[in-house]
Amino acid sequence: MASGFQPNITIKEAIEHIDRREYLLPAIQRKFVWSASQIETLFDSIMRGYPINSFMFWHITDNDIKKDFKFYEFISEYREFFKEDNPFIDTISFGHDFEAIIDGQQRLTSLYIGLKGTYAYKLPRKWWVDDENSLPTRQLYLDLAYNKDNNTDERSLAYNFKFLTPNEYMRSTNSANANNRWFLVRDVLSLSTLSELTNYCINNNLNDKEREVLSTLAQRIHQDRLINYYLECNQDIDSVLDIFIRTNSGGVPLSFSNLLMSITIANWSTADGSDARKSLSDLKHKVFSIGKPGFMISEDFILKTCLVLFKDNIKFNVKNFDSNTVQLFSSNWTRIKRSIINTFSLLEVWGFNNDSLRAKNAVIPLIYYIYWLNLEDRILKKTELEETKIMMRKWLCIALLKGVFGGQTDTILTKIKKVLDSNKDKSVFPLVELVQEFRGQDRNFSFDDDFIDNILKTQKDSPVCYPILALMYSHMNFENDKYHKDHLHPASAFSENNLLKVYGTEKDIPEYYKNPEYWNGIVNLQLLNSGLNSSKKDKPLAKWLEDANINKETQLIPENVSYEFKDFMTFWDIRKDLLKRHLKEITSFNNTDINQVIEQNSDNNEGAHSVVDNGMSENNIVIVDYTEKYQSFGWRGTLHLEVDLVNHTLTWMNGSWGKWNLSGSEVTRYLSFFSNLSNLKDFFDDNKAYNTPVDKRFTHPTNYVLKISWNGRTKEITVGYPDIPFKLPF
Repeated sequence: MASGFQPNITIKEAIEHIDRREYLLPAIQRKFVWSASQIETLFDSIMRGYPINSFMFWHITDNDIKKDFKFYEFISEYREFFKEDNPFIDTISFGHDFEAIIDGQQRLTSLYIGLKGTYAYKLPRKWWVDDENSLPTRQLYLDLAYNKDNNTDERSLAYNFKFLTPNEYMRSTNSANANNRWFLVRDVLSLSTLSELTNYCINNNLNDKEREVLSTLAQRIHQDRLINYYLECNQDIDSVLDIFIRTNSGGVPLSFSNLLMSITIANWSTADGSDARKSLSDLKHKVFSIGKPGFMISEDFILKTCLVLFKDNIKFNVKNFDSNTVQLFSSNWTRIKRSIINTFSLLEVWGFNNDSLRAKNAVIPLIYYIYWLNLEDRILKKTELEETKIMMRKWLCIALLKGVFGGQTDTILTKIKKVLDSNKDKSVFPLVELVQEFRGQDRNFSFDDDFIDNILKTQKDSPVCYPILALMYSHMNFENDKYHKDHLHPASAFSENNLLKVYGTEKDIPEYYKNPEYWNGIVNLQLLNSGLNSSKKDKPLAKWLEDANINKETQLIPENVSYEFKDFMTFWDIRKDLLKRHLKEITSFNNTDINQVIEQNSDNNEGAHSVVDNGMSENNIVIVDYTEKYQSFGWRGTLHLEVDLVNHTLTWMNGSWGKWNLSGSEVTRYLSFFSNLSNLKDFFDDNKAYNTPVDKRFTHPTNYVLKISWNGRTKEITVGYPDIPFKLPF
């Protein structure tokens, strides 16, 4: 058989070919992506006699192609996200030749679903749950009584095709003022003769207009030869792939990522024999099982992640996506898959879900870091990589809040990849280095006063609320506890009924009690672990603090202020100031480049190593000696710490306890403290005292003398607990 255009066939004949598995989809085809509205519009075009463009089929006769290349059946019961994959069909034992659809599968699938299948899409404001409540099953109907002159649909349909649920159909049909005459489109397949059509019209009391519409539909499906197609008989796969790219790259709905997916499928080879379509689909659904609601990623996300992992040029284009690259993906697929799954599992441990992770591309750098440092099997272990996970979580929160991935994603990812590559030898995730790379640019990680004021207005149900709270409470142990968003002054206290009880009349209620910006915003929110959250519930703040003996410093609750509901606004103002200072402190690396100071100092003293105290200090080491004046914690004396600013390590020694290597939050706090000193040189050159008030809450006034030594210089400061900008490690 020679390649070329073949005689046209009817839509009914095309449907029968699909039923008999004589039309199949090759692995290079993307999945079905058309919306219900697009299918309805296609049927309207057919009814109006508009051309629906030609198709291209590939006539498969070669047994090696049937054996080595994967083919799929048409999907008939489409369910958004949950059932988008075409059923695989084994063509090795096929006793007949068949046609593979090269161009036109979206239109053919739409015809098949409209005439033989069902369609389900998620309703607005519903969770992604695979049930009839969230994704009700729909069938295609045609309103035979539709008057296009009364049409208010912006699509300007001449014929009213609509996917209806059973409930929608019943409501529309049984309504007292119903003007619709719905006909189930699939029933037209049984009206192939004039007598069958006539009997239907008589039995259902159709008027002349309704008969005319139904007759037109039957004619379009059974009689008009609307399927015009070109048949390609070449049995060379590479040639057919080239034809596929040529015929599809000009189509608006088909993106480059779809074409790359097709090339990926054609060149994919894994140890278990899975093709790319199945491998990516399985991963997508595995990730969706993580989080509540589950994380939703696309094939585009997976392909982009693979490119970032292995290519310098990460743009979606055919030239950048050769067979060698695809084979690199497939040969490393086991580790890639595990790194992606465990990264999202880590995000779930941190309390994130699909709603609070709007910028999925922000996860790609974390996957990259985990993959190339071989951490995929360690990252979920609670007692390992504590410091790295703190830095990763902090970076993710800041990236989400600053909207770094809002545009020019390839440029952003390339810069981040460069930083990660140059810091692979570091023992901790390079948060500071990433911040420095973007300093002074439009997309950066800086937190100025205006930005902080703005995010403190964020409401509890906002997608960015949790990232803000997770950043604020970055000192919490996310590995061992689940944390929940919670109001300090309970939301129930601000209900209209309660406010009337407190103030008597509507006019006496202060406006700020009614304004959710105050009571439902970040300033009145906190993160609580499960135990504290169950004890808090709707308790007044003052009573909860007293009953539960809450650590106010840990919960970022100000001291020396009234916690009574009547003093809410005073509490709000003071806590806002506290949170602003706290956010500035924990993001202070945005303003300081410690490593630059160290490098400058090293340049000025090339080959010199200053010895301080015990002779262990070099240019990158800061020595901190504590002397506690009063015994408040059951012991007193001196404590010697060494902070390595380059390698991000912390060692502390006590005469009776010996030497300890610290990790986790302690290192973060100390590094953050020294970042807050602007830079070490200015700190030592500054003659002013750096003292904080003595805390008078304890039996004895509690304060510490800190002797800080660096690069041959020493300075003493007095710090009063708990105003010390970092916590003591005991």
